[in-house]
Amino acid sequence: MGAIPFRKMNGLGNDFVVFDGRESPVAMTAEWARAIADRTTGIGCDQVILLEPSTRADVTMRIWNNGGGEVESCGNASRCIADLLFAEKNSSTATIDTRGGFLAAMKAGEGLVTVDMGAPRFAWQDIPLSEPFADTRHIELSVGPIEAPLIHSPSVVNVGNPHCIFWVKDLEVVDLAKTGPMLEHHLLFPEGANISLARVDGPEHVTVKVWERAAGLTRACGTAACAVTAAGARLRKFGRRVTVALPGGPLFMEWRASDDHILMTGAVAHEFDGVLPPELWR
Repeated sequence: MGAIPFRKMNGLGNDFVVFDGRESPVAMTAEWARAIADRTTGIGCDQVILLEPSTRADVTMRIWNNGGGEVESCGNASRCIADLLFAEKNSSTATIDTRGGFLAAMKAGEGLVTVDMGAPRFAWQDIPLSEPFADTRHIELSVGPIEAPLIHSPSVVNVGNPHCIFWVKDLEVVDLAKTGPMLEHHLLFPEGANISLARVDGPEHVTVKVWERAAGLTRACGTAACAVTAAGARLRKFGRRVTVALPGGPLFMEWRASDDHILMTGAVAHEFDGVLPPELWR
């Protein structure tokens, strides 16, 4: 394999190394994804993205978290890839095929991209959970003493990947860096889960902190913003339009009533381009 060009991009600080395998295939593996994502010895990123041909969309997007695991969806990466496609096609629309579903994207202004992330799924078997829950607006799960848990009764939803949201008044009520891994791998989540703490600040604003499955604490998680939007509106904590504030910045969300699709709008940024020399792939 010869030298391989890449592009470094980010959405609200959630950063990606993007490889284009549409013309010349790129043999990405979990080992290589971990090495590339390493911030000390590699390029450094939250996720490694590989673009491949698609028969039903402009591109297929594959995603590896920095731990080497391939995952279904990444909202921030979807916006970044859509921005690349806009320039390639000289168009204001683009489509992306992912393991988590088919996505449509559109320009939303200078440096802003909107992605239709599809409809959320709330049935316990679709999330999936390891046991039935009739109402996934709240499930039985807590952290802390049984008589006075620190966090409890989270909402769960699948938005292309599984999410668990704890509604809190204080985002520091638990150390998410410590509780996140435990909850991610809880027996209730056979495929793992992204874990969020969400604080409702008003009828159109919520602040969120995210432990991303197989990646850790992140400055931004687009699918978590989608999950919080749908779960919170379902609980009438806010309406179908809400600003989700993440450590890296805001995402502007709408859970569209006409078809239940979630629209996510946010910024994208191109950091730099580079080339991996061929000896690194031997």
